[in-house]
Amino acid sequence: MALQVKHRPWLASDDLTNTAKSPHSHPMTLTLSPSGQACGATVTGVDLTRPLDPDVIAEIRAAWLEHHVLSFPGQEIGDDDLEALTLAMGGFGDDPFFAPIPGRKHIAAVRRNADETTPIFAENWHADWSFQAHPPAGTCLRAVTIPPHGGDTLFANQHAAWEALPEARKARLADLIAIHSARLPYAPDGSYGVGDQAKGRSMDIRPSEAALATQTHPLAPAHPETGRRGFYSTLGYIIGIEGMADTEALPLLMELQTWQGDERFVYRHRWEPDMLVMWDNRSVLHRAAGGYEGHDRLLHRTTIAAWAG
Repeated sequence: MALQVKHRPWLASDDLTNTAKSPHSHPMTLTLSPSGQACGATVTGVDLTRPLDPDVIAEIRAAWLEHHVLSFPGQEIGDDDLEALTLAMGGFGDDPFFAPIPGRKHIAAVRRNADETTPIFAENWHADWSFQAHPPAGTCLRAVTIPPHGGDTLFANQHAAWEALPEARKARLADLIAIHSARLPYAPDGSYGVGDQAKGRSMDIRPSEAALATQTHPLAPAHPETGRRGFYSTLGYIIGIEGMADTEALPLLMELQTWQGDERFVYRHRWEPDMLVMWDNRSVLHRAAGGYEGHDRLLHRTTIAAWAG
């Protein structure tokens, strides 16, 4: 049964319906279909090539906050439309270590060529750019070239991962401050550093000494919009725990990474041509899967700026 949802950002629902009327947009009826997995929902009834009424954007945001990952199938959108949605959701975040595609400042290509043999990009769990002082609220990916099989994206619900812990375990972890850095992937000697680029990676990654910087965030903060607590980021971008020796912190982070990516908390997203996916970077981890050897894969990506309140 469809429910009318008006500016109620974390209302649970199986269907979400809104008919928007504006002199600058066409009427749209949004339908929300949850994945039935740990997070994720499909949104239909909206045309992302047209200007979106503010009420529609508000309801998309409500669904995004509740389900953490939204997919929009059947969207024959271009880069202008991708940028317009990103602006409507909060503006552009800063993308370090990626070069933008030609003619754009805020779109990066997540590319893998059919004959490429380098490791799959972003194959480990992470939250985008968690090493920044003000990390992005979310990420958008537009399907450009989708292989006939493989190439799924996995998402792990970090609210669910936190809430499933025993209360005593939560108490021990609640006040920990994590140390984040981009050094492991993006320093010149990192996994996507100079040596990786020499192997012929198709993505235009720009490793830098700037990746050596560090930034702290709570290990399990409250979400800035919903107030719901959950793990934020994981081992990889997290390189230590403030006030804790590495001999203690690293085993703890390894243990937590296994817990955070447990299959109970995971939604596997299968890509289709003409699809856009948008996720809440503050509530899920994500990682890329392979399985499309011999085929090109190309997505265009934007980041949604940190929530300004």
